[in-house]
Amino acid sequence: MKSLVLALLLALAVTPEVRYFQFQRPIRNAPQAPTQSCLALDPDIFAHAAPDLADLRLYRAQSEIPWALRTAAPVATVQQPIPPLNLGRLNGQTVFDAAMPDGNFSDVNLSIPTHNFLATVRVSGSNQQSAEASTEIGSYTVFDLTNQKLGRSTVLHLPESNFRFLHFRVDGPLLPENITGLSVERVSTIQPRYLTVAESSATTQKGHTTVIEITVPANTPVDRIVFNPGLTPTAFSRDIIITSTPVTPATSQTNPSTITAAGNLLRLHRNQNGHRIDEERLTLNTPPSSFHPSEKWTIQIENGDDPPIALQSVRLEMFQRDLCFESAGSGEYALMYGDPALTAPQYDYQRLFEAQPNPVIVTASPEQPNPSYQPRPDSRPFTERHPALLWATLIAVIAILSSIAYRTAKHTAPS
Repeated sequence: MKSLVLALLLALAVTPEVRYFQFQRPIRNAPQAPTQSCLALDPDIFAHAAPDLADLRLYRAQSEIPWALRTAAPVATVQQPIPPLNLGRLNGQTVFDAAMPDGNFSDVNLSIPTHNFLATVRVSGSNQQSAEASTEIGSYTVFDLTNQKLGRSTVLHLPESNFRFLHFRVDGPLLPENITGLSVERVSTIQPRYLTVAESSATTQKGHTTVIEITVPANTPVDRIVFNPGLTPTAFSRDIIITSTPVTPATSQTNPSTITAAGNLLRLHRNQNGHRIDEERLTLNTPPSSFHPSEKWTIQIENGDDPPIALQSVRLEMFQRDLCFESAGSGEYALMYGDPALTAPQYDYQRLFEAQPNPVIVTASPEQPNPSYQPRPDSRPFTERHPALLWATLIAVIAILSSIAYRTAKHTAPS
């Protein structure tokens, strides 16, 4: 049954043809020898291609070439809670150990459910549970300055490490019962790379709120928001909320807004009560990208009674997405897109893709119209292409039948 359905879908599928693509991007410096090549897709391609790049095709001398998409995003890892070991007090400090997972790790997040504290955490590492022969890693400040409206941070930004055990000494008001555990961020083998989708330096003030509006091009993903503040104020902690509003291109009317993301902006550099604080949170990750029509994003920064942040710019960024393919000899390569009738291609190359460590990096020329473009013939049934005619015919038929029924009833009525 499944094979029959698949056969029917393949029979109904629209076949790509070069003449039906509106846009093309010739590829420069493509190698002639067989090798894996990769091209970074810029945001303009997403804006003019179909959602999910369904109509994107790669051609070499009129022949379709299979490709695969590689996203330069870190591999998401589930942060498993790690219980503290030997938690207690020693020489007036709270101390504990932690058995770390295999592999490299960096940031460590302490679970501290209490509020309004400021402490220094000294961390050392070893490959044995005993801390006697441990290696000093660094000293870090954790804080919750809720009363001062300056936010909270319980993350220790460790350098990349692979110790089997970490040892912690907490100098400050935190007692053993205030520390319930920790979690660790595993180091991804993929270094994230970003491309700018849209940027704005225009802000408006509405009461105690700073508002920034940015239009996101159609079908273009946004993976994070980067805030670039000026020199003032020197310290801040501000809640932000981002809403998105779909824009109807034909009328420029907007539909109801939905919340896209929320978070907190923080900048704090100071010595306080003998503890050095250096903490900045100026980026906000957005939920997993979905391809959408053009949207207006409204970013609201709640200032309370404090002066607004002197923002120099706000930038929307997407992970770099690379189109990779195997070069197949001489000939001109070109990306083609702009045929909404197409569905996403299904390539063995994509299913079996394995990224090579050093692919050839190729580039694309600026977007240009396809000189051989012609609109695809309308293959819809006659009734779908002319719905008004169908309704007119139905109304005429109903009128004729009503007239016949009336005449029949009149002739058969008793005298």
